[in-house]
Amino acid sequence: MIICMDVGNTNIKYAVYDGEKLAMSFRVATEHKKTSDEYGGQLISILGNNKINASEIKGGIISSVVPQLDYTLERMCLTYLKIKPLQLVPGLKTGLNLRVDNAKEVGADRVVNNVAAIRKYGAPLIIIDFGTATTFNVIDNKGEFIGGVIAPGIKGSLDSLVNGTAKLPRVEIERPASVIGKNTVTNMQSGIVFGFAGLVEYIVKKIKRELKSENITTVATGGFSEVIAKEISCIDRIDKLLTLEGLKYLYDINAEG
Repeated sequence: MIICMDVGNTNIKYAVYDGEKLAMSFRVATEHKKTSDEYGGQLISILGNNKINASEIKGGIISSVVPQLDYTLERMCLTYLKIKPLQLVPGLKTGLNLRVDNAKEVGADRVVNNVAAIRKYGAPLIIIDFGTATTFNVIDNKGEFIGGVIAPGIKGSLDSLVNGTAKLPRVEIERPASVIGKNTVTNMQSGIVFGFAGLVEYIVKKIKRELKSENITTVATGGFSEVIAKEISCIDRIDKLLTLEGLKYLYDINAEG
C-alpha cells in the first residue's frame, strides 16, 4: 500500500492505494501549528478505523502548497509509517512541460492535476480546481501547460462577505430554488452559486476564444465542483479524485527509477 497526501491551504486530502485500487480517502483540516505527533496520531486513528495497519503502507508521496508543513508531515511519515515520502519538488519526474514565464511559481497541486488530467482525458484541456482558490489550468494540443487563471475561492469569498459585514450570516453553499432570493440566506446563496457559475462560464468561453477552438475538454475537480457544474454546460467531466490519482501516478513513475 502507498499513501498520497495533497496538502492545501484549507484541507489535507489523503488517499491510500492497495495496488491500483483505492482503499480509502479522507480529508482533515490544515492546521499550521499542529505537530508531527498530532498529525500522526490522527492518521493512525483514521487508518485503524478503516482496518488498515500502518505497517502495511510501504511508500508515500506529498504534494504541498503549505511549505511550513513539509517537514512536519515528512517527520510524521518517518515516525508513524516508517517511510520517507517522495515530495513534489523540482527534480521529481512529472513528464509535464511547463511553458510559462517561471515554472517555479506553478503550485504543486496544479502540476499534479495537469498530469492526471492529461493521462485520463488527453489534450487539449481546461482543468478547473474549486479549492481555496479557483484555478484554471490550460493544456494545449501538445499536452503542455501554457498558463491559466487564479480566481478567488468559493468558501473564501463567502467568508470575506460574512466577516466584512455586521449582519450577514454564515450559510451553506448550495443552490437556492431561484436566482431571485426571498430572504437573506437565499440572496447570499444565489450570489455565491450563480455568481461563480457565471465566472466559470465566462472565463472558459474567453479561454476557448483565445485558443481559437471549441473542442477543448473541460474537467472540474475540488469540493464545490458538482455544485457549480450543475449550473453550466461548459464542464464536461467532474473528477473529485483527480489530484490524488495524479499523485499515485507520479509515485509509480518515480518509484520505478
